[in-house]
Amino acid sequence: MLELSILGFLYEEPLHGYELKERIKGLTGHIRPVSDGALYPAIARLVKAGALEQRTEPGSGAAPRRILSLTDTGRTDLLARLRHPKDAEITDGQRFFTLLAFLRHLPDPADQAAVLKRRQVFLDTPASFFYREGEPVRAEQAGDPFRRGMLRIARAATAEEKTWLTETLDQLPGPPRP
Repeated sequence: MLELSILGFLYEEPLHGYELKERIKGLTGHIRPVSDGALYPAIARLVKAGALEQRTEPGSGAAPRRILSLTDTGRTDLLARLRHPKDAEITDGQRFFTLLAFLRHLPDPADQAAVLKRRQVFLDTPASFFYREGEPVRAEQAGDPFRRGMLRIARAATAEEKTWLTETLDQLPGPPRP
């Protein structure tokens, strides 16, 4: 998800590494903080792969700043990642939010809809944090108030997300959806 965030933010505009880190931090926040030890090696990999380029500009102080920008290869890579996200980017809530942050960059609404439909199918599959005898445990069946709370909160969030997905899919141009 770090590389997707890097590509996504640089698709929007060239950035200095610190600015990029702050934007990623704003997107993932306390859930998945990004360290310099993760960010700068990811940037180096993307530069080596030809997805990013770096240029040096004078800094506001004495030190020059390295500005990162996306190459044509990077744009192509970002669009491919958005068009065909990995299963974990559909099933993991935070990864899906990262994907959503940049999904508007896909030029074809049909491609956007296909990604949202995958998430909708995932949410329609019965699941739970807890299982008893191979069956999902519902909130009403949870043995303690804490697990009951987890399940109720997840159910409410899922219901709201399903509503949003249906509304958004209905608004995207293209053929009517069943």
